[in-house]
Amino acid sequence: QVQLMESGGGLVQAGGSLTLSCRASGTILTMGWDRQAPGKQRELVATITRGGTTNYADSVKGRFTISRDNAKNTASLQMNSLKPEDTAGYYCNVLLANGRNIEGQGTQVTVSS
Repeated sequence: QVQLMESGGGLVQAGGSLTLSCRASGTILTMGWDRQAPGKQRELVATITRGGTTNYADSVKGRFTISRDNAKNTASLQMNSLKPEDTAGYYCNVLLANGRNIEGQGTQVTVSS
């Protein structure tokens, strides 16, 4: 059975930093995070392929950095210069080689002004 574990998140003041981590089992193609704030649509935040190609939402470019360790099946999202509008539930998503997408239970990020 595929397992996915998330960690990180929490409460931080505007301008601060947080790191989210995600670990999954299986043969992983792409890892990334979505986020959803109350009353807003789900937004893709960042993704990274097995080869290291990254993709970011325009709203986080230059502030967030996604990385991964293929040997450990882990990914991290370093979030700097956080803004109140970054407040949301963040969900790790993993695309497996068998085509299955796995999503974590999510972790809350709250940025106070």
